[in-house]
Amino acid sequence: MDAIDLVAAAVLLLSLAAVGWPFLFYPLILRMLPIRPEHPIPGPPPTASLLFCAYNEEAAMPEKLANLAMLKTRYPGLEILAFDDGSSDETAALIAGQGDLVTLLRGPGRSGKAHGMKLLAAKARGDVLIFTDANVMLDADAIDNLLARYADPEIGGVLGSLHYMGDGESATASVGSLYWRIEERLKDEESRTGNVLGADGSIFSIRRALYPEFPDSVLDDLTVSMAVVFAGRRLVKAKDVIARERLVAARRDEYRRKVRIAARAWHTHGHLRPQLRRMGILDRFKYASRKIVRWFGGIFILTGIVAAGTLAMRISPTLYMVGGLTGVFVLWRGLRSRGGPFAALVDIVIAYFATLQGVLKAMTGRTVTIWNPAKSR
Repeated sequence: MDAIDLVAAAVLLLSLAAVGWPFLFYPLILRMLPIRPEHPIPGPPPTASLLFCAYNEEAAMPEKLANLAMLKTRYPGLEILAFDDGSSDETAALIAGQGDLVTLLRGPGRSGKAHGMKLLAAKARGDVLIFTDANVMLDADAIDNLLARYADPEIGGVLGSLHYMGDGESATASVGSLYWRIEERLKDEESRTGNVLGADGSIFSIRRALYPEFPDSVLDDLTVSMAVVFAGRRLVKAKDVIARERLVAARRDEYRRKVRIAARAWHTHGHLRPQLRRMGILDRFKYASRKIVRWFGGIFILTGIVAAGTLAMRISPTLYMVGGLTGVFVLWRGLRSRGGPFAALVDIVIAYFATLQGVLKAMTGRTVTIWNPAKSR
């Protein structure tokens, strides 16, 4: 084996390790870290405000409003506020028709979720701000279980657990469900060992006093949740705070969604970089392992393919041709199928490249402020 073979083999191994790092090696390292216990102090639970933004969610509103009414019945002190981002359907009218259940703020047009959440947070009066999405349903005991974690004064933010529905509707939905189950387990391990490094918008909360200032262009859930860590408080996950949401079933919808989220995430990373550098070593390790390595997974896949092709060509041109034709066949079958292992494999690769496209888009100075609900959800 000469120098070229050694370099190609090393690149292939490093690429495989980088692709597998967030899902294989990182979880193993987290399991070896010691538990960081919580220290609750008995006392009355804090007051809470539940906030969500909506745009053209007319189809989801009846179930959402029924869910909110149930939560209000179980927790009468819960303040509920909603922001309508210029919906062109009956979303705002349905919310306004609920009387005193929800306080509705209307935007002048499309201004984005971050802008809407800032308006809601400024108006909220609860000690704890609970953030969720317009198409997310919370279990009956979610509020009580979430607020109970704030008995520890060191805890500044609490994430819930998102359970997806409809994972059998397509390969895209199945891959999305698998990915999210892995993500939930990673957050559990991160919480057990200290801090979770960032929240998604489906269900998370922070103490109102920790709510930061930020521009409308950033990803508000990442920015707001990371403010807890930057303030020296704990950001933890509660397994018994359960939210439920339907998966995106169409490949095109999921691709666009991942590009949008990745573009905003990288833009947000740039905004947060000075504070990220001041975090402790463990938190910086977690952040790099779960976010930065994953954002560039598409590059690692490409370098791995090039390295594997180089090795195959040097071993045998026939092996190179067989490998190439096999890859083309898998791609062709996966793109044409709605289910099965080929479709799942293609959806995984597509997800990596959608994320990479979003990151590269943000690197060129472009980001996304507004959002549209996925039609296939």
